[in-house]
Amino acid sequence: TETLGAFLNGLRIVVIDGTCFDVPDSDENARVFGRPGSRPGTQAAFPKVRLVILVEAGTHIIFDALMCPYRIGERVRALRLLRSVTPGMLLMWDRGLHSYAMVQATVAKGCDYLGRIPANVKFLAEKPLEDGSYLSWIYPSGKLRKKGSQPILVRIIEYTIEHPDNPEEQLTYRLITSLLDIERFSAELLAREYHQR
Repeated sequence: TETLGAFLNGLRIVVIDGTCFDVPDSDENARVFGRPGSRPGTQAAFPKVRLVILVEAGTHIIFDALMCPYRIGERVRALRLLRSVTPGMLLMWDRGLHSYAMVQATVAKGCDYLGRIPANVKFLAEKPLEDGSYLSWIYPSGKLRKKGSQPILVRIIEYTIEHPDNPEEQLTYRLITSLLDIERFSAELLAREYHQR
């Protein structure tokens, strides 16, 4: 039987995710992958590998992956995984992967995106939309501006959910997306799909 992936209004949902895991304690593994930090005068028991994967949301099939030394952050490898995204996909990522470079590179591949924004990143509500979301701009860094990068129009979705450990506490989430059509992709729909990823 054919296993179908997850789709949202015709877009195939894919997710970038990352994890770290221990590898056998050998000199070669320690040289290639490195060890995590530890207290002065001590050494981590095992070398550690960082794995960043591109996975289909519905089937959980991994269709691209990169292993790298522990010291290399997920952002660098996530950008390289964009080699496998195509038009007709909706790429989701967590707040640790948010950047102008990630948005720009995803758009350049013709792929839509839906990602979480860190709390310290601010966006001006340039144009409020009827579903409570709003349009704004994401701006390149000074270095990217010198290379000719331009601001990109984005849609911001803000919502709150109940804290899983304390029902009286609310958690605020903010998402950034290229999906500007609120009739086809309402804020409620995108918020729900993001949490089900």
